[in-house]
Amino acid sequence: MQAQFNKVNIVDAQRFSAVSFEKLQDNAPPASFKDKIIDGTPQVSQTVTESCKSLLAKPAAAYHAPNKVSDSSRMAEAVMHFASYIQVGESVKRPDIYYQNNVANTLNLLNVMLKHDVKKFIFSSTAAIFGEPNAVPIDELHPKQPVNPYGKSKWIIEQVLADYDLAFGLKSICLRYFNAAGADPEGQLGERHDPETHLIPLLLQVASGRKPDIHVFGRDYDTDDGTCVRDYIHVVDLCKAHLLALQYLEKQQQSNQFNLGNGKGFSVQEVINTVQKVTGKPIHIINSARRDGDPARLIADATRAQRELGWSPNLSSLETIVQHAWRWEQRITGTYP
Repeated sequence: MQAQFNKVNIVDAQRFSAVSFEKLQDNAPPASFKDKIIDGTPQVSQTVTESCKSLLAKPAAAYHAPNKVSDSSRMAEAVMHFASYIQVGESVKRPDIYYQNNVANTLNLLNVMLKHDVKKFIFSSTAAIFGEPNAVPIDELHPKQPVNPYGKSKWIIEQVLADYDLAFGLKSICLRYFNAAGADPEGQLGERHDPETHLIPLLLQVASGRKPDIHVFGRDYDTDDGTCVRDYIHVVDLCKAHLLALQYLEKQQQSNQFNLGNGKGFSVQEVINTVQKVTGKPIHIINSARRDGDPARLIADATRAQRELGWSPNLSSLETIVQHAWRWEQRITGTYP
């Protein structure tokens, strides 16, 4: 039985959430979702909001103020929360804004949901809650030892959600992303962080000429080529996981947590090589010292998501991920053929 929701609010839509909204519309059962975009974050450009609206078959109402949530969520049956500040380094320098936005603002949202009797919640969590891994691949039971305010803020909310389930019956799914990457395959939406901190878009900015070079932080890790290994998951596969999570909540009526990744890792050097292959452009590399807190390997064990959600990544090829991201970079720079 497929879940049927009259309205799903995507709250604080950031870069990838816009793609999620469009893909949920594509994959949703007929008349399952009605559209509402609520945006309370200053980082979201008008371009993203307009792209969301243009991708939908019918007009979408868009709001840019957090205090609109209480008005527009009244008829919602489920909420997807993509709203967080995500830069690890910034979180160390400015823990105040990370706890305010990622923790306090999420608590405000949850309390508004309770006020309107909305008790289905999909939360974008992160692999950063695990901290330094004791073993890889990392499953859901791995100890939670976040080492920075970003990871701590996400883990705090996961614990809050467990308490809200026990006290108020608010059911939630926490989706712990590893390294979200790629872009909409049609090139309509992609990453536009400011500043950009993710490896693949930074490499593509070098390939397109927007950046002169990129730093590789450490070539002496205990990996095959000495560079860090990470688990990259295509954003479209993440979108599918969100729809399956909604359906799980409707059918099972219970909270759960899922790690989302490919289950295999790619080293920084492998990513560089793939970018050069896909783009046909040289990448100027500056080799730098290791950064504190960078584990050698971070790889997901997504067995639980595969077993309980029926989810599996279909766009797991690194080359495919880079191709889609390159298409988006070319669109931004006006060089798409």
